[in-house]
Amino acid sequence: MADGAPKSVVVPYVLPFHKRCAVGILCACARLFFATWRLRWLPATPSAKKATGASPVIYCIWHNRLAMAVASYNKENRQLWPVKGVAAVVSASRDGAFLAAILEQFRMQPIRGSSSRRGGQALLEATTWLEKGYTVVITPDGPRGPCYKIQEGIMSLAQLTGRPIVPLGINGHPHFKARSWDKFQLPVPFANCRVLYGEPIFVPRDADDVERKRIRAELERVMLETNPP
Repeated sequence: MADGAPKSVVVPYVLPFHKRCAVGILCACARLFFATWRLRWLPATPSAKKATGASPVIYCIWHNRLAMAVASYNKENRQLWPVKGVAAVVSASRDGAFLAAILEQFRMQPIRGSSSRRGGQALLEATTWLEKGYTVVITPDGPRGPCYKIQEGIMSLAQLTGRPIVPLGINGHPHFKARSWDKFQLPVPFANCRVLYGEPIFVPRDADDVERKRIRAELERVMLETNPP
């Protein structure tokens, strides 16, 4: 924790300069690697477009699809829902600092926080970015899992702001699968990658615990259906 900071405030870890330089080199190599993938976007349905329009949404992706999610954020993606930019919630930890530096290289705004650290502050910051016209990306099973389980953060953000959750099905074949807790997936060079935009899911502002539980179960079902483990 930084000197002089209130004890109740969790200060996100900041990546040292030499590591930020290393991230820059890594991202340059990653862009070349991503360029080999055959990315295909399946457009949102008319009902999805009507429900969201040009307003910002909350993208829901699994933690193990992060590489493909970053690669898919390009001109075609931005034309689908024209917003000012994208902000993504990442952990306040050391690992989160590394990911935040990568997101900045790809012109995304990191929001530092998770269910275990700085969650309330991250929720407020995510709300602010949505109000500014940015779409917010959340990995609801991160940063520690359990894998493929929706946590409460994304539900709270959708209920607080009234913005829809758009489930993303992101799949690459063939791919490597890591032995990490999230079974991180990285498509091989020249793999076929598909991004599917699901139907928007709203969380009413007056939803009680029973309704939230039902909606969360439905979101989890859709995510598992469109992102086979």
